[in-house]
Amino acid sequence: MKKIGLFIAVLLCCTGYAQSPKKAVRDYGKALKYWAATKETDACNAMEKAIALDPENAEYYTLLGHWYFDRHLFDRATEVFRMGFQKGKYGRKRFAEPLARCMIFSGKPDSALWLMSANPGSFDEASLKSLKAKADFVKGALSNSAYLFPVNLGIRLNTRYAEMFPVVSRDQQTLYFTRRINKLDEDIFVAKADSCGGWLRADNAGPIINSPNEERATCISSDGHYLFFTRCGIKSDNGWDGGGCDLYMSYRVSTDSVWYFPEPFGATINSPAYEGMPSLSPDNRELYFVSDRPGGYGGTDIWIAKFEDGLWQLPVNAGPLINTAGNEAAPFIGEDNRTLYYSSDGLPGMGGFDLFVARKKTDSTWDLPMNLGYPVNTAFDEVSACVAGNGSKLYFASDRYAKKGNFDLYETDLPSRLRPEPVCYIHGYVYDSISKERLNDASMYIMDFTRGDTIYRFQSNRGDGSYVMLLRTGYKYLIHTARPGYTPVNDTLSLEFDHPIDSIQHNVDMLASDYLAPIHDSLLATIHFDLNKVELTASDKQIIRDAINPWLLEKRYVLHINGYTDNTGTPMLNEELSTKRAKLVTAEIMNMGIDELIIETHGWGEAKMIAPNDNEEHQKMNRRVEITLSR
Repeated sequence: MKKIGLFIAVLLCCTGYAQSPKKAVRDYGKALKYWAATKETDACNAMEKAIALDPENAEYYTLLGHWYFDRHLFDRATEVFRMGFQKGKYGRKRFAEPLARCMIFSGKPDSALWLMSANPGSFDEASLKSLKAKADFVKGALSNSAYLFPVNLGIRLNTRYAEMFPVVSRDQQTLYFTRRINKLDEDIFVAKADSCGGWLRADNAGPIINSPNEERATCISSDGHYLFFTRCGIKSDNGWDGGGCDLYMSYRVSTDSVWYFPEPFGATINSPAYEGMPSLSPDNRELYFVSDRPGGYGGTDIWIAKFEDGLWQLPVNAGPLINTAGNEAAPFIGEDNRTLYYSSDGLPGMGGFDLFVARKKTDSTWDLPMNLGYPVNTAFDEVSACVAGNGSKLYFASDRYAKKGNFDLYETDLPSRLRPEPVCYIHGYVYDSISKERLNDASMYIMDFTRGDTIYRFQSNRGDGSYVMLLRTGYKYLIHTARPGYTPVNDTLSLEFDHPIDSIQHNVDMLASDYLAPIHDSLLATIHFDLNKVELTASDKQIIRDAINPWLLEKRYVLHINGYTDNTGTPMLNEELSTKRAKLVTAEIMNMGIDELIIETHGWGEAKMIAPNDNEEHQKMNRRVEITLSR
């Protein structure tokens, strides 16, 4: 009987052992179902049970470790991968790399470095090099904290949803950001500053900016008149604004008026690839954005488009010092127009995405980017930085203390070495010196006083003739102001201060040219265009030929081809449209044999209305190209 009892006990023990993997498989299946249903805690608990029942199954350790890592539970992930690392012959090779990574993310770079030095054969060469660089960086960053811990912006702005992409207006009275609701829709929100240095509760930016699609990652121009943002899920028939994420722009006449309905950029910038996360330079002439279009260095890269001669030029990649084989995101160009802040997961850092700063050396080259360091950057994702006002305050988004991707907005003081160079806020109006009427769309060219080359170009606003410039202090500038119908004005502006000055008011008065008694100028022809059209009809071409034919044999004159638009759309796009039309007329004249050297072509947008814009007939009168001859 004793032998029979012993046999039954052994049999039951063996049966239980044989069944334990089956139970483990059931718990494994439950874990997968829980994870798919986003019941993450239940999924991890079920997988823990599966490991207890079948501790030799490497797949269980792999999944559970990655789940804890995705939930930002780096210490728990480290322990899971450590257990897997210790399991027989497969453990060291399979779990050395994720174990070292988790050690780094949990703030134990020394342990990670020891693990790599003790087990070099368990890592491939590229991973070993990358992880060592990351561990060395984290070790140095943790021992050299440069500034105060960031402060969460609080419940008036941050919610249980993700808040990202903060942008603060130049006067620091308005904060724009993106909120992702229910992990699906994204809208732009706006908060106003309160009287105590904080922010009032944020409101949705409304149906003019937001739509049933996703709107995110906005930027506002320094003068407060332009709002650029990303819109996703657009569906259309053409190839450049449908099916993905594209860049849009809205305009307002004054800083206290409503936004116009947004317009997409044309095919020069938007493409079938992803375009998003815009940042406009302080002179409104360069647009930084993110794209995964062909020609990049990795996943998403930072690209730069210039606004020149009234047209947005083809974007240029920011280059291999800025972009990496990883992903770059959320560029922000500082008010000195040369300090770039952005996010990257392709450079050594504290965690996934870190925040970096780079300085522009020349128009197309950059210094090596610098990590903003701990405690701004952490083992979590830090993205979408912006620097407000005088450069002392940094705003950014981070998913620290939350699930991966559930970002909150933070702020911190920025050390002086990481700030943009000091700038002075130059503001004022352009106006008629006789009538005192404010003049819109005047072009203001800022030139280096010593070299004489143009370094910036600004435009007086369509609505009130105001302008805003942000110029680096310590220099002397020449300002050349031009507007059709007025004599150009040349001013000298010195910003060589003994002590910092935040702002200067500088008005420009212009004297009207005497167009009533033209002695040297003759209007030869005017070509009118349909709304948004850039094409010449057969009749238009005949008008041009009739106007130019009498002058084919003469040589001593200059032809001025000036394009104008009505006031529909935004000033920036209207300038581009008027330039395209003027160049179209110029090309037709050159086809007649006129030398390009005696033709001056310019697109002035809305700068010279000849009729009110109250109906289509009057608007078409304004949509024109004038051919003028000067001797």
